[in-house]
Amino acid sequence: MRKLTPRFIGPYQILKRVGNVAYQIALPPSLSNLHSVFHVSQLRKYIFDPSHVIESDKVQIKENLTFETLPLRIEDQKSKELRGKTISLLKVVWGGATGESATWEVESQMHDSYP
Repeated sequence: MRKLTPRFIGPYQILKRVGNVAYQIALPPSLSNLHSVFHVSQLRKYIFDPSHVIESDKVQIKENLTFETLPLRIEDQKSKELRGKTISLLKVVWGGATGESATWEVESQMHDSYP
Protein backbone atom coordinates (compact mmCIF):
# COMPACT_ATOMS: atom_id res chain seq x y z
CA MET A 1 0.00 0.00 0.00
CA ARG A 2 1.18 3.49 -0.79
CA LYS A 3 -0.11 6.78 0.55
CA LEU A 4 -1.83 8.99 -1.98
CA THR A 5 0.69 10.57 -4.29
CA PRO A 6 0.49 14.25 -5.18
CA ARG A 7 -1.80 13.75 -8.18
CA PHE A 8 -5.13 15.35 -8.86
CA ILE A 9 -8.57 13.96 -9.49
CA GLY A 10 -11.48 16.01 -10.63
CA PRO A 11 -12.32 18.72 -11.52
CA TYR A 12 -15.00 19.32 -8.90
CA GLN A 13 -17.27 22.28 -8.37
CA ILE A 14 -16.55 24.64 -5.47
CA LEU A 15 -19.74 24.89 -3.42
CA LYS A 16 -18.78 27.62 -0.98
CA ARG A 17 -15.98 29.37 0.83
CA VAL A 18 -15.48 28.19 4.41
CA GLY A 19 -13.55 30.84 6.35
CA ASN A 20 -10.60 32.69 4.85
CA VAL A 21 -8.54 29.77 3.55
CA ALA A 22 -10.86 26.80 2.91
CA TYR A 23 -13.48 25.75 0.37
CA GLN A 24 -16.17 23.10 0.33
CA ILE A 25 -16.05 20.94 -2.82
CA ALA A 26 -18.86 18.92 -4.42
CA LEU A 27 -17.48 15.37 -4.25
CA PRO A 28 -19.15 12.38 -5.93
CA PRO A 29 -20.68 9.62 -3.75
CA SER A 30 -17.72 7.33 -4.54
CA LEU A 31 -15.50 9.73 -2.53
CA SER A 32 -17.90 10.09 0.39
CA ASN A 33 -15.25 8.82 2.82
CA LEU A 34 -13.27 12.05 2.22
CA HIS A 35 -13.97 15.30 4.04
CA SER A 36 -15.38 17.81 1.53
CA VAL A 37 -13.61 20.93 2.90
CA PHE A 38 -10.09 21.62 1.59
CA HIS A 39 -7.45 24.23 2.41
CA VAL A 40 -6.62 26.48 -0.55
CA SER A 41 -3.11 24.96 -0.73
CA GLN A 42 -4.76 21.65 -1.72
CA LEU A 43 -6.67 23.20 -4.64
CA ARG A 44 -5.39 24.09 -8.11
CA LYS A 45 -6.88 26.24 -10.84
CA TYR A 46 -7.79 23.93 -13.66
CA ILE A 47 -7.89 24.64 -17.39
CA PHE A 48 -9.67 21.70 -18.98
CA ASP A 49 -7.50 19.10 -20.69
CA PRO A 50 -8.87 15.52 -20.70
CA SER A 51 -5.38 13.99 -20.60
CA HIS A 52 -4.79 15.50 -17.14
CA VAL A 53 -7.84 14.08 -15.42
CA ILE A 54 -7.90 10.80 -13.52
CA GLU A 55 -11.39 9.37 -13.40
CA SER A 56 -12.37 9.04 -9.75
CA ASP A 57 -14.00 5.65 -10.35
CA LYS A 58 -10.59 4.28 -11.44
CA VAL A 59 -9.03 5.20 -8.08
CA GLN A 60 -10.06 2.68 -5.45
CA ILE A 61 -9.54 4.56 -2.18
CA LYS A 62 -9.57 2.37 0.90
CA GLU A 63 -10.79 3.36 4.38
CA ASN A 64 -7.25 4.27 5.52
CA LEU A 65 -6.84 6.59 2.48
CA THR A 66 -4.42 4.30 0.64
CA PHE A 67 -4.65 2.63 -2.73
CA GLU A 68 -2.71 -0.19 -4.28
CA THR A 69 0.21 0.43 -6.59
CA LEU A 70 2.63 -2.12 -7.98
CA PRO A 71 6.36 -1.83 -8.69
CA LEU A 72 6.90 -1.50 -12.44
CA ARG A 73 10.68 -1.35 -12.62
CA ILE A 74 13.87 -0.50 -10.74
CA GLU A 75 15.61 2.59 -12.12
CA ASP A 76 18.62 2.94 -9.84
CA GLN A 77 20.45 1.49 -6.86
CA LYS A 78 22.61 3.10 -4.19
CA SER A 79 24.02 2.36 -0.75
CA LYS A 80 23.83 4.55 2.33
CA GLU A 81 25.82 4.33 5.53
CA LEU A 82 23.53 4.59 8.57
CA ARG A 83 24.82 4.04 12.12
CA GLY A 84 27.74 2.02 10.84
CA LYS A 85 25.59 -0.25 8.65
CA THR A 86 25.39 -0.19 4.87
CA ILE A 87 21.81 -0.09 3.61
CA SER A 88 21.09 -0.95 -0.02
CA LEU A 89 18.38 1.24 -1.60
CA LEU A 90 16.46 0.81 -4.84
CA LYS A 91 14.74 3.56 -6.83
CA VAL A 92 11.41 1.90 -7.63
CA VAL A 93 8.95 3.20 -10.22
CA TRP A 94 5.39 2.49 -9.06
CA GLY A 95 2.36 2.32 -11.31
CA GLY A 96 -1.36 2.45 -10.77
CA ALA A 97 -4.49 4.34 -11.73
CA THR A 98 -2.80 7.66 -10.92
CA GLY A 99 0.17 7.11 -13.24
CA GLU A 100 3.80 6.55 -12.35
CA SER A 101 5.88 7.81 -9.43
CA ALA A 102 9.32 6.87 -8.11
CA THR A 103 10.54 6.40 -4.53
CA TRP A 104 13.67 5.09 -2.85
CA GLU A 105 12.97 1.83 -0.98
CA VAL A 106 15.09 -0.46 1.19
CA GLU A 107 16.13 -3.41 -0.98
CA SER A 108 15.56 -6.07 1.69
CA GLN A 109 12.02 -4.78 2.33
CA MET A 110 11.26 -4.89 -1.40
CA HIS A 111 12.44 -8.51 -1.56
CA ASP A 112 10.19 -9.37 1.39
CA SER A 113 7.14 -7.56 -0.03
CA TYR A 114 7.62 -8.56 -3.68
CA PRO A 115 9.53 -11.88 -3.82
